[in-house]
Amino acid sequence: MTYVARRLLLLIPVLIGVSILTFTIMRAAGDPVTAYLPRGEQTNPIAIERIIEKYHLDEPTYVQYIYWLKGVLEFDLGYSQVASDDVSDTLKIRFPATLELALTATIIAVFVGIRAGTAAAVRVNSWVDQLTRVVSLVAVSIPVFWLGLLLLMTFYNMLGWSEGPLRYSVYDPRFDMNDLTHYTNLLLVDTLLNGRWDFFLDAANHLALPAITLAFASTALIVRMMRSSMLEVLGAEYIRTARSKGLPEKVVIRKHARRNALIPTVTVVGLSFGGLLGGAVLTETIFIWPGIGQWAAQAALNLDTAAIMGFTLLTATIYVLANLIVDLAYAYLDPRVRLT
Repeated sequence: MTYVARRLLLLIPVLIGVSILTFTIMRAAGDPVTAYLPRGEQTNPIAIERIIEKYHLDEPTYVQYIYWLKGVLEFDLGYSQVASDDVSDTLKIRFPATLELALTATIIAVFVGIRAGTAAAVRVNSWVDQLTRVVSLVAVSIPVFWLGLLLLMTFYNMLGWSEGPLRYSVYDPRFDMNDLTHYTNLLLVDTLLNGRWDFFLDAANHLALPAITLAFASTALIVRMMRSSMLEVLGAEYIRTARSKGLPEKVVIRKHARRNALIPTVTVVGLSFGGLLGGAVLTETIFIWPGIGQWAAQAALNLDTAAIMGFTLLTATIYVLANLIVDLAYAYLDPRVRLT
């Protein structure tokens, strides 16, 4: 617990450093008043004066930053021109959609990547190994936007197996978000908790293609890392010792080899998850997924400074927390690791 507390405290200077850098760039990019006013109020002199006075925008930049940081601590991140709403409220609405997409993609990537990498290493230089290496190389090279469009064209337009873009069938009167009690704002979880199996299946159908698209490159990276780690572990002395004792090959692979090979792979998984949350821009745009990735892309195109600042802070927090979880996973996988 002491280690976790210390790492969480280290989150503070990291976020402050990221916020200072982003704040400085955003102030140099445009008029800061627009970050706090709706479009219709940007020419209203009374509203402009009120914002200047509230956030001390007539003061030096470092003073503005202090008051902006105070607003962040009070969950006042400014006004998003793109979403036509406060940034904090927009994050509350959109982040669960991105989190659900990223979690599903991570589960797919981890499940497929670890199993495929293990199989390739155990059967090194066989057709299984060669096929796995070729597929993983192709998967890393495929652009996300191309893969997403290909999946939509194949499974939505041609075969009709998928419900297509969006998070659920918004035009179907059977599926209304207002009919659900929102416990977590994760649609799959909330539909199950509400006992709406029809809504759950519809949401899962919409989630499948974007999750596969987002997971594709991460799966390939995990496969390659897992295969490399397994090959190194399988040549270790303790593996030969375990085999010489007559242990079944399945026990040697699962209990001794794969667990130790997971240690470097966990790093890739942790960084991939942070990247999926922060980098789902193309996937969410293609599938019209109402998450923070699509919102951040629109904010960047429209120079929505408040939205960009909020997105940057959230992404930095996610990366730091992902690294913390990776360190804790090290200690679980390898008892020799001591978190001090």
